[in-house]
This record gives sequence, C-alpha cells and structure tokens, in this order.
Amino acid sequence: MSDYDFPLGGSLKLKGVSEGGIVKKKKKSKSDQTAKGAVQGEEPAKASPSGSNRSSPAIASGSDDRKTAAEKRFQEVQRKRLADKVKKLAGKTHKDRVHELNAKLEALSEHHDIPKVGPG
Repeated sequence: MSDYDFPLGGSLKLKGVSEGGIVKKKKKSKSDQTAKGAVQGEEPAKASPSGSNRSSPAIASGSDDRKTAAEKRFQEVQRKRLADKVKKLAGKTHKDRVHELNAKLEALSEHHDIPKVGPG
C-alpha cells in the first residue's frame, strides 16, 4: 500500500460527539394531537365557513391592542394613501393615461430619446 492510497474506513468521526451521535426528538403528528384533544374533551380548531384556513383582514385587525400608537398611526396613513391611490387610478380612463404619458414624453429633451443605431 502506497502513501497516496485512500484508507478505507467507516463514516467520519466528529470530535466531542459521543458514539451514539445526535439524538433528535420525534415530531408529534397532527392526527395524534387531535385524537388526544378529542379524548380530553377539547374541540379541534374549526375551519372557516369559506373553507380557507387564512384569517380574514377583519379578524387579523383584532390584535390592534398589541400594537403601539405609532404602528396604529402608520397603518392608518397607509390605508388612507392606498384609498387615495385607488380613487386617483379609478377616475382615469386608459385614454387619459396615454395622453398624460405622451405629454410627459414630449416635455423631455431630445437627450433622453433613444438614439438611432445603424445605417438608415
């Protein structure tokens, strides 16, 4: 056997780890928890009538008591800005938006125009 041959052995050995290796806790399955809850008299979580497990914004806003005054003001300002933006966009037709874009592009100097490349 030469000095350059690889030794054949088992898995790598880690320093400071006992022979047993890392022992992980087993995860409890959801079916076990619901079965135990039913035996103890607890009801499992009810699904929403729409069938979606996500909470609606009206339900999620019920945790406002945990938010600071600054967070509440920030959210209120965000709602107002969103409402103003929606009103602004809803009032314009596509034709109005195109007209505004053309007016903006006409106001720009020729420096911002796309240069012609190539002959012709």
